[in-house]
Amino acid sequence: MSLEPLFHPAVAAWFSRSFAAPTAAQAEAWPAIKDGRHVLIAAPTGSGKTLAAFLAAIDGLVRQGLAGGLADETQIVYVSPLKALSNDIQKNLEAPLAGIRDALRAQGLPDVDIRTWVRTGDTPPGERDRMRRRPPHILVTTPESLYILLGSESGRKMLETTRTVIVDEIHAVAANKRGAHLALSLERLDAQCGDRLLRVGLSATQKPIEDVARFLVGTGREGAPSPHCRIIDTGHRRARDLAIEVPSAPLEAVMSADVWKQVYDRLAQLVEAHRTTLIFVNTRRMAERVTRQLSERLGDKQVTAHHGSLAKELRLDAEQRLKHGKLKALVATASLELGIDIGEVDLVCQLGSPRSIASLLQRVGRSGHAVDGMPKGRLFPLSRDELVECAALLDSVRRGELDRLAIPEQPLDVLAQQIVAEVAAREWSEDELFALLRRAWPYRALPRADFAAVIAMLAEGFGSRRGRAGALIHHDAVNGKLRGRRGARLTSSSATRPIASCASSAARSASRMRRACRRPSRSGSARRPAAATSCRCRWRGCARRSPAASAATPRATAPCAG
Repeated sequence: MSLEPLFHPAVAAWFSRSFAAPTAAQAEAWPAIKDGRHVLIAAPTGSGKTLAAFLAAIDGLVRQGLAGGLADETQIVYVSPLKALSNDIQKNLEAPLAGIRDALRAQGLPDVDIRTWVRTGDTPPGERDRMRRRPPHILVTTPESLYILLGSESGRKMLETTRTVIVDEIHAVAANKRGAHLALSLERLDAQCGDRLLRVGLSATQKPIEDVARFLVGTGREGAPSPHCRIIDTGHRRARDLAIEVPSAPLEAVMSADVWKQVYDRLAQLVEAHRTTLIFVNTRRMAERVTRQLSERLGDKQVTAHHGSLAKELRLDAEQRLKHGKLKALVATASLELGIDIGEVDLVCQLGSPRSIASLLQRVGRSGHAVDGMPKGRLFPLSRDELVECAALLDSVRRGELDRLAIPEQPLDVLAQQIVAEVAAREWSEDELFALLRRAWPYRALPRADFAAVIAMLAEGFGSRRGRAGALIHHDAVNGKLRGRRGARLTSSSATRPIASCASSAARSASRMRRACRRPSRSGSARRPAAATSCRCRWRGCARRSPAASAATPRATAPCAG
């Protein structure tokens, strides 16, 4: 396949120098993306899906830079379900961007500086300030961080120039409420960009693929034809070396210490027989436990753990040590499951059942993560039930089966949170907001009555043991207008909990502070202050506090109960 008609000569020269030829997924995806069509790419792990999505967009940035029109604005947004995958993508983008700049210099052309930036929960405040001052051309983020950016003034201003959004490992979010949350965020981003967003989805394991394509592009504007998504499906089958490891002692419902010792000893043997080994477990507690046992057998510097409870610096250090061959084994949870290029991993071991075909394929696919590589995996069932489950999983993989995704239909708690976030950012009419929300595929059949009920709850609050609480938006029923109340933006940014619990957390905190000056002392007598200066209540409006103490605490929202 000749790349000259599709890409700038410098981009084509870098690719020809780095790779022998495009993969099947890349050869089909690039013409469709260059034509401005929505694309969903389904291909095995290690088949170049990420480069298939990025290279066409990068070529557009290079052409703009050479024409003198590459402004300091964000044009590409990459969304991944894992923070580790976001960091990995940014590092993997450095090589093609540097190679293209070298090719430009070799051809005597001006330099084009394309900037990338990662925005996740790990991003320090200083980097966020630099991003606001000079936006990156390529933004790498997670669904939750994209939602937070859409709720801030600076984030919305940065995102309004976006042209392409890439959703990686789309199967990992489509089957749960996180996917419904992302679908609404994509429609809000599309509206912010003026309905010109090109969407590209990537995954190795998705079924039914037609539903995933509809989830990616949504239903489109009301009265307009439904957006078409080009599906590029090169299959998910590839040669794999898979086997089950069973200890010599019989498996029981609960693992005995002797059986655990045999499992650890066999793991240590496999680690020593391979250059690098990635060990997956299902819980963070198990990750630390296995790390300690293997460290005793192999050495502290040869084994480490990786999971979401570790600090950002420790996780990045573990990823880089494994990628550079400085670790013999890395014990991880699902934090390293999806799409991450972590170097030449020779073997993947799974302790316990991975519970799904997709998880097994993704985890084993971390080994042999190359076009011509062969993934190698070993499963260690921890009970007789898991032995049967692991055998069924291997049989399903050999027959080429996949888990069937079930996309949740219109979860109302997610809807409420997105409504508060969007209304807090700008004023909306009820009809326009309802039409926008129904463009997301999980909410395509949202009844107007359910939408009205959610609006009423957000405008009037909800009942609790402490009375009405949680009124977050103003609803002008006469004119059909919606706008946010004070504090709505802060409440909506608590993306890990339903909107009701976020709104009521302030009421619970207030109740605890009101009870502070009524709590009995150790002697059993009530701690009721005898003078204004002795009250220990934290409310600024308490009449029994001294003026100095009142000035040092936040303004009261309720009178002191003492």
